[in-house]
Amino acid sequence: MSKPVRVRFAPSPTGPLHIGGVRTALFNYLFAKKTNGTFILRIEDTDQNRYVANAEQYIKDALNWGGIPYDEGPGKEDEFGPYRQSERKDIYKKYADELIAIGKAYYAFDTADELNSLRNEYQENKKTFIYNHHNRENLNNSLALSAEEVQKKLDNGDKYVIRFKTPIDEVLLMQDMIRGDIKIDTNTLDDKIIFKSDGMPTYHLANIVDDHLMEITHVIRGEEWLPSMALHILLYRAFGWDAPEFAHLPLILKPTGKGKLSKRDGDKLGFPIFPLAYKNKSTGEISRGYREDGYFKEAFINMLAFLGWNPGTKQELFSLEELIQAFDISKVGKSGAKFDVDKTKWFQHQYLINKSDVELAELFLEQEKDTHFHGNDKVKDIDYVTKVVSLIKERATFVSDFWDLSSFFFQAPTEYDAKASKKAWRADTNELMKELIVVLKTIDDFSSQNLENIVKKWISSKEIGFGKVMQPFRLSLVGAMKGPHLYDIATMIGKEETIKRLERAKKILN
Repeated sequence: MSKPVRVRFAPSPTGPLHIGGVRTALFNYLFAKKTNGTFILRIEDTDQNRYVANAEQYIKDALNWGGIPYDEGPGKEDEFGPYRQSERKDIYKKYADELIAIGKAYYAFDTADELNSLRNEYQENKKTFIYNHHNRENLNNSLALSAEEVQKKLDNGDKYVIRFKTPIDEVLLMQDMIRGDIKIDTNTLDDKIIFKSDGMPTYHLANIVDDHLMEITHVIRGEEWLPSMALHILLYRAFGWDAPEFAHLPLILKPTGKGKLSKRDGDKLGFPIFPLAYKNKSTGEISRGYREDGYFKEAFINMLAFLGWNPGTKQELFSLEELIQAFDISKVGKSGAKFDVDKTKWFQHQYLINKSDVELAELFLEQEKDTHFHGNDKVKDIDYVTKVVSLIKERATFVSDFWDLSSFFFQAPTEYDAKASKKAWRADTNELMKELIVVLKTIDDFSSQNLENIVKKWISSKEIGFGKVMQPFRLSLVGAMKGPHLYDIATMIGKEETIKRLERAKKILN
């Protein structure tokens, strides 16, 4: 019987969570839920020099906003905790010592100056210095020193690191769930540091030990960790542990398709790189977030899912539950996934137009309550606002677009588009608008369809082009050549307001 699926998302709290990190979390979450497994959050904070105090909370907030909460992790303790590596640091030394005891690792006492000198020497000979089987038995480490010399250094408190002893003359065969078979010559690998001089493990050791102790069955992570896969497999083998299955997700590329997407790309091209807005306390710099930019979390998650994964069907809009059912790790591609700004907005638009008019109206009211809607009597009628939303939402991408698309429903225009006015308001326009007002005053049923029928009949009777009336009519009500069906606007604002706006336009634009 196979083990229950357990996956983990293991970010470092060194700043805000990039959308690439959120996608990694999402794919882990989908894989876990598809298999009735467990999704774990582990905070890998062994790099104390780059630790950012509020980054962990940001990670939690981002996952919760996206609707992909973890099952186990900080604040959701279980038998496998604690889930912060800084709270597990007493665990790792034992395992590093075990590797030394069985000859799979060694003490290295080389100083920074000694290593820099060697790098320079190699460089002068047009070679690259690599600390591995080529030279390790001639350097300042426990492989080259006698047992007595090593013990003396340890007793004296000399600084050291612990390096993994990479096996030589072996072709390592590895399997990746996305990339298939991978081969690597162990002679090309360096002897990585697995335990630092500050008493903390490096990522490599802590990662392996934690994954083993937390019974992680599948490691789904970014492509940038692919070069570490060989070391991690060798560490599992050195301990005599079964390795989890690995899957390395493709990079998210710049919109040009060249190079990894970075924060600078978002700054330059005007789109967010982070799920939530983030303020750097050191510099005061504020980075935009998808939530604050007005994206719905469902649109954000749907967009992320398609960065590297394809369901193999024509369907593009998926609820989270549908994503769980459709997700298949074998359908994640190897090639980098190009970030498409326009496609991201397309997802947002689709989710906006598919929301109910009432829900959007409530969001609109909330957003504008302290600005444009403050003291406006029309917004007291939720049915009126809902009807307005129904007329303009097809033209919107964000709720924040609603005001510009609908302001004329709530207040008369205070100015008129200059270019449109010059084109629409001619010498005879005032007289035509005067006649139109007379026609409108006679209409009792001010419904959109009845209004349209009567005005069109009047225009036809005058044997003039419809544009001579319709353009200045729209300009009078809206202030510009925009907006939904003109007769819908007139019906919404009412007969009295429609006539009042025509009278005002006559005076100003004559």
